[in-house]
Amino acid sequence: VTHNVKENCLFKGDRSPCGPSRVLHVRKVPIEVSEAELISLGVPFGRVTNLLMLKGKNQAFIEMASEEAAITMVNYYTTATPHVRNQPVYIQYSNHRELKTDNLPNQGRVQAALQAVNAVALGGSASGGDGTLMPGQSPVLRIIVENLFYPVSLEVLHQIFSKFGTVLKIITFTKNNQFQALLQYADPMNAHHAKVTLDGQNIYNACCTLRVEFSKLTSLNVKYNNDKSRDFTRLDLPSGDGQPTMDPALTAAFGLSMHTMTGALGPLAMPGSVSGRMTLHGMAPIAVHAVLLVSNLNPDVRVYGDVHRVKILFNKKENALIQMADATQAQLAMSHLNGQRLHGKVIRVTISKHQTVQLPREGQEDQGLTKDFSGSPLHRFKKPGSKNFQNIFPPSATLHLSNIPPSITDDILKELFAGTGYTVKAFKFFQKDRKMALIQLGSVEEAIQALIDLHNHDLGENHHLRVSFSKSTI
Repeated sequence: VTHNVKENCLFKGDRSPCGPSRVLHVRKVPIEVSEAELISLGVPFGRVTNLLMLKGKNQAFIEMASEEAAITMVNYYTTATPHVRNQPVYIQYSNHRELKTDNLPNQGRVQAALQAVNAVALGGSASGGDGTLMPGQSPVLRIIVENLFYPVSLEVLHQIFSKFGTVLKIITFTKNNQFQALLQYADPMNAHHAKVTLDGQNIYNACCTLRVEFSKLTSLNVKYNNDKSRDFTRLDLPSGDGQPTMDPALTAAFGLSMHTMTGALGPLAMPGSVSGRMTLHGMAPIAVHAVLLVSNLNPDVRVYGDVHRVKILFNKKENALIQMADATQAQLAMSHLNGQRLHGKVIRVTISKHQTVQLPREGQEDQGLTKDFSGSPLHRFKKPGSKNFQNIFPPSATLHLSNIPPSITDDILKELFAGTGYTVKAFKFFQKDRKMALIQLGSVEEAIQALIDLHNHDLGENHHLRVSFSKSTI
């Protein structure tokens, strides 16, 4: 009898050819799946009103209470493929407007499953009798990351918190010199479970500690989809001025596709600890590579790690592959340098799909485009536990200078920077240690270029100037 329901709206490529409908067509459904498991796919987005399973065809139809809920569900699962019994399933709009299943067998079981799952999700301990939220049970969490030794991106938060339910929106920001985020779940119970489980946990080994509490907000308003904020239900949002556009084709090309980085119901993947691999809660890690693809060339990534190899691309000389010592250093360089300006161009830094930069074989023509720097004396991070690990900051107009010999005066250093073409706005030695100083230049772009030009500059007396970005201002 079930075979009388025909689905003429064929799936082509990645886009559903049918217009929006509150009935959704689910493909590649594992044969052993239960009614409740399929209903649970829809519950985070609203009430599920009907279900039809075509077990012989590995397909199903889910009917939502409203078209709006169905649109939100399709938009979300476009970015994060849902998994049932560890198998990916694919959801698209159906050409049916409603499901008429009254006379079909097994519908008694379906109705019982619908009542049970909807009751738990939409009623349960998260709601009062009139459907209002109980005190402290907002679907929005406020997250503070303490001891921020390595950068934590929006994608990393999405990976971690998606383990507890459907994450709809995330906004990240810095307040009181702390990295914070607001994160909205589809269901307050998901927020409750995430808070109880994750509060006090470290994202990486011995650092990046999560402090999780309920927000006073009950929903978030996200205006832009970029690296600072994301609405996973609205793929049509603009990226905002000056922000990297979240182009799925681009991110996929660089091995950072949404499916591998943020697979909402797949294994949690964490970019590395010092070893390059680390997980929260012992979930299966995947390796994150130490190779960066840099466009609009050559920023100085040595500030964020030790550069081992560089390959300038033969056909696109403004692009280069840069291999760092490990995945964490690559992540740091990407986090701090992507979107910065140099020589009037915006630098783009992404993780490459390549795991290593291959050196040319002996006799192979390379035109000097590939270089090996693994033995360079300029590496700052060779020693485990080096103080340099604690002094990693984003690009700023103020530079930290060190290794200054006693005979060098402030005028000599100011003239060194001014003579190289930079605007010196302020300068001061450290009171307790004249081997170190701060110098403020005209802009962040100037400071990046000055660091490239003058790091390791010979000051005489066997002293080479050390230059890094400062968190302080003068």
